[in-house]
Amino acid sequence: MPLEHLPMTDPGSPDLGSPRAFLRWLQRSQRRGQLLATCWGVLELGCQAALPAALGLGIQAAVDGDTGGVWRAGGLALVLAVLQSVGGVNLHRQAVWNWITAAAQTRQLVARQASRLGAGLSRRIATGEIVAVGSGDVEKIGWYVELTARVRAAVIVWLAVSLAVLARQPLLGAAVLLGVPVLALAVWPLLGPFERRYSEQRALGGKAGELAADTVAGLRVLRGIGGEELFLTRYREASQRVRGAAVRSARIRALMQAQQVLLPGLFVVGVTWYGATLALDGRLGIGELIAVYGATAFLAAPLRILGEAAHAWSVAQVSAARAVRVLALSRGADTPGAAQLPDPAPADLYDPVTGLTARAGRLTAVVCGDPDLAGELAARLGGHVPLADGEQPRPSARLGGVPLDEAALAEVRAAVLVHDKEPVLLSGTLAVLLDVPASGRVAPLQAVAAAQAEDVLEALVDGSPECGGDPLSAVVTERGRSLSGGQRQRLALARSLIADPPVLVLDEPTSAVDAHTEARIAVGLRGLRAGRTTVVLATSPLLLDQADTVAVLEDGRVVATGTHRELLRGHPYYRAVVTREESPRPQPPAQVVTLEEVV
Repeated sequence: MPLEHLPMTDPGSPDLGSPRAFLRWLQRSQRRGQLLATCWGVLELGCQAALPAALGLGIQAAVDGDTGGVWRAGGLALVLAVLQSVGGVNLHRQAVWNWITAAAQTRQLVARQASRLGAGLSRRIATGEIVAVGSGDVEKIGWYVELTARVRAAVIVWLAVSLAVLARQPLLGAAVLLGVPVLALAVWPLLGPFERRYSEQRALGGKAGELAADTVAGLRVLRGIGGEELFLTRYREASQRVRGAAVRSARIRALMQAQQVLLPGLFVVGVTWYGATLALDGRLGIGELIAVYGATAFLAAPLRILGEAAHAWSVAQVSAARAVRVLALSRGADTPGAAQLPDPAPADLYDPVTGLTARAGRLTAVVCGDPDLAGELAARLGGHVPLADGEQPRPSARLGGVPLDEAALAEVRAAVLVHDKEPVLLSGTLAVLLDVPASGRVAPLQAVAAAQAEDVLEALVDGSPECGGDPLSAVVTERGRSLSGGQRQRLALARSLIADPPVLVLDEPTSAVDAHTEARIAVGLRGLRAGRTTVVLATSPLLLDQADTVAVLEDGRVVATGTHRELLRGHPYYRAVVTREESPRPQPPAQVVTLEEVV
């Protein structure tokens, strides 16, 4: 089956009741692939099991002096060998298809969930765990889903071989029929310890990945404060813990593999010995003995598949549990999609937690002395904020009186765009970076000019000789690492301005820009967003002076509103925050913070 349909148009709605339910749902979603793999597996294993019978017939014919029987047996063996090859090739192809499809489907589900939750996902689950689910865990899940078809084929052929031997030699047939499940069950006592140890290994690996991601993200800061060696020591310790957990799980795995070799071998020896005694007594022909031996030796293949399935089940249970944990996260809305946002008329944006009201069509600035509180407000104004574990839900922001958490997520994101403190620039050409859903009212060059990012285009052209002087063909490196902090910030602001949403929330959009450039951005922002609702969370006087209304947040509530100049003259707390003067409010005593506490 071709892979042309990947990625899927819609990965579906998974059953998240439990890890087992999720794995069963994945199997049901590829019924045709599972059926084909089972059929090809039956063909391959069936021919493999029948080959000893053909050889036995040939040998018996040779003993009896039947030349025609020898040729017939040889022809039968040749046909079986060809069919086995055809079945093996197609089984491998179909098994890989099933594996890749299940892994890709799970990866798409995780990516869709990350898109739904947005930046709030990191408040619920560590970044390292998300990376682990989207990389290693999906492969383990795909492996198990693929393996279930081979297990079905192995069971079908085992039953057929057992019945065939049972019809000829009841005692041998009963041994084959009962021996395989007994040997398969012998590995199950080890599954519990292996699953616990593997779960510990994956958890420690996720923590190590999270630590590595944090280290890479804050490398410049670490170098500035001399914390590289400390973080290196911490990562080395975390890595050693992962190694120790992997060794402990590998010991159990090695014991499971040893069982899969030793026990089937002893079983084959026992059955062959009994068959040989029957042959010596004259109750079993030489050809039949060879056929029985071959059929018994063949049963090692189904046993290996069952052993592999036991291992796959253990790791897939752990991986599926992690995937279900991510996919089961909700945004906290009671009835998402039940409410309709006002369209197309502009409407006020209101936050009941702080009491902030951003009037429709106006530029509202918000001054907050706590950057974390400002970030929470920006996220809340965007609607559908995921709750951290144990966090109590707060009232949703309202647009035109409609709670954002009760409206459809796609509708909310089309109405309100939140520009984060640290927006991400994905790698690719500038044309791809600026190709965002937009109203079409703002041209790219207009947005670039308002964000004062013309020099960024020049820098990108200089760094991309292959673009031929076309800025839109210039390449932006991953996260814009080739650009300075101010250049990245202005390019990201231009992208948000191109989108031109009805409501735009900007969280410190010019914190890395010099004062001269910031003043021009403030003027360009006001002009380009005229008639559109804009909320700017900032403490820069240059931005605040361009706002129609400035709201002051103190202790999480709006305590004053007015223009920048009015508040600068009449509100001491506002003046202290904006001008960086000493706050008139009493401050707690200073605490000594060590380098270890910082990093």
